[in-house]
Amino acid sequence: MSLVVRLATLFALALALAAPVRAASPQDILLTVEGRIDGGQKSLTRADLEALGLESVTTTTPWYDGAMTFEGVSLARLFEALKIKGDMVEVVALNNYFVEIPTADLIERKAILAMKRNGAYMAVSDKGPLFIVYPFDADPSLRSEVHYSRSVWQVKSMAFR
Repeated sequence: MSLVVRLATLFALALALAAPVRAASPQDILLTVEGRIDGGQKSLTRADLEALGLESVTTTTPWYDGAMTFEGVSLARLFEALKIKGDMVEVVALNNYFVEIPTADLIERKAILAMKRNGAYMAVSDKGPLFIVYPFDADPSLRSEVHYSRSVWQVKSMAFR
């Protein structure tokens, strides 16, 4: 390799390493969390959520034909990571639908904040990018209007009270 090529390669590498790390843009933010949490408001990206570890739930729902496998972060794990202090969470969807849910219900019933359905990230047009999913088939008592109304899709924010 010639000296000119080596210097050009080193220069390009130095530029790449010196480039500032790109902060998350508003388009990267999937979830905003506020209220009674440690450290105040948090804006979370897909990478932030996936870093908490993903769990799968295979279940039938009223919104899809047949059993689907949903993959996302356990809400219990998310709440633990955020050190939430609230007993209630107001979940708001992109269309401003909102519901208040006892945090204990989401934890004890093993709900997840799903990002994937059958291996693919969920689009806004298909209940994504985030969808609260309960394991409906694991507990027949979850098949109720109460829990269906708590299964918010297109989740954009959570506020803990």
